[in-house]
Amino acid sequence: MESEPSFANANESGAIEPSAHQQPHKWLVAASVLLGAILTLLDGSIVNVALPYMQRSFSVGVDRISWVVTSYLAAVSVMIPMSGWIAVRMGRRRYLLISVAMFVAASALCGLARSIGQIIVFRVMQGLAGAAMMPLSQAIMLETFPVEEHTLAMTTFGIGMMAAPVIGPTLGGWITESFSWRWNFYINVPVGSLAAIMVYAYVHDPLYLSAQRRGARVDYLGIILITAALATFQIVLGRGGHDGWFAAPWVRYTVMLSVLSTVGLIVHELHYPEPIVDLRLFGIMSFSVGVGLLSLQGLALWTVNLLNPLFLENVLHYDAWSAGLAVAPRGLGVVIALLAVGQLSRRYSDMRPIVCVGFLIGAYQAYRMSQWTLDTHESEVLLPIFLFGVGLGAIFPIVTALAVGQINRERIGFASSLFSMMVNTGAAAGIAIATNLLTASHRRHEAQILTSRSSSALYTNVLKSQAWLLAYNDVYRITAILLLLLCPWAFFLRRAPANTDTTLGVE
Repeated sequence: MESEPSFANANESGAIEPSAHQQPHKWLVAASVLLGAILTLLDGSIVNVALPYMQRSFSVGVDRISWVVTSYLAAVSVMIPMSGWIAVRMGRRRYLLISVAMFVAASALCGLARSIGQIIVFRVMQGLAGAAMMPLSQAIMLETFPVEEHTLAMTTFGIGMMAAPVIGPTLGGWITESFSWRWNFYINVPVGSLAAIMVYAYVHDPLYLSAQRRGARVDYLGIILITAALATFQIVLGRGGHDGWFAAPWVRYTVMLSVLSTVGLIVHELHYPEPIVDLRLFGIMSFSVGVGLLSLQGLALWTVNLLNPLFLENVLHYDAWSAGLAVAPRGLGVVIALLAVGQLSRRYSDMRPIVCVGFLIGAYQAYRMSQWTLDTHESEVLLPIFLFGVGLGAIFPIVTALAVGQINRERIGFASSLFSMMVNTGAAAGIAIATNLLTASHRRHEAQILTSRSSSALYTNVLKSQAWLLAYNDVYRITAILLLLLCPWAFFLRRAPANTDTTLGVE
């Protein structure tokens, strides 16, 4: 993701400060910031594999345990647009130190949690802390390395970011199976502490940030409104179905508050001189289409990210280690897709057909997942998961480059923040919607099966497994339809000029 304008490596006159590039130990600086950034990515993929174990530990259903993921993503969505001005007012180094320390503390508290409510609160703390670690790390690396080594710096950054989703599921499965799901959080404490020590020792702010700090304005009302709008939206999606949607008074009041907050946010941000989110960017069609595509892609991707380990462990009865090995190929597929996009962008100026093909591949693999049965062999699981990663992995860098590439350079930071906020919101919404659909579908299939057949205690358990299988199949099928419908929208993106590098969105 592009950094906020406050992260730019230039002084007020636009010139790069030589002293910023003459720091010693540039590789130690890189290691310091990468350690924290990779930790946040690893945490997401590790936790997904442990969800079924956490579900049993807290004795809750799928709709409740999904909040372990949803709460984190929602907190990240709220914090992303704020990260720029916080870095200006506080300084990058101090902000990164506080973020890492807070992430470590929240991780320890997650491991100590004794109820689903406690771990949701602590995951929100993790999200608030982790939101800025990626853009801050990227900005600090660009500041530390000389201009002629920026490609090397971002390649190093990209390798670290791509390794996390490949290693994460397998590592999480091994930790869960060998120790406990709680150690998936405890492991962050020593690693995060080392990152904090290294940041304190090796990372320093450039002088020009002090000048920017003095002139910074804070959009306090915008912060309150965006927090209220996103939080209430997520609460209704996550818990509304459990209480009968609009039959519950609290749902009606919360929806009303969400609508009022959203309308207030739009009116305020369009008139405030230094808005926390620049909604005028939605007036650019290619940007609006790109945000829509990646928000819905994030919805589909995180639906599958959540359902795969739950399905493998709860329906096919894999252990955490086996489930981690089974879902790891998705991360490998994403890495291969990113590398392939980089090569294809050097040959073809119009990458929009690749986006459409990516959606088609993802749709077909989601459909194949909807055909899984109680007797599905491991080989029939691995290939769709791998190809799903290939398909959806090819979409992100191209859409990001085509959408954000149309924005003026001075607004890139705001565009990137808004982009990331919407994608994370789509992911959080996708998880909430998927779990609601899954729970409702399970109840329907279970009622149909159990009322149509005689049952002994053992036979009833078998039929309940069948009901869960059919429910997962339904949600996978809906995901496939969504991805299929997104394909033609790729051509509403504005075609990039022949000299545009569509790999710019690759992190």
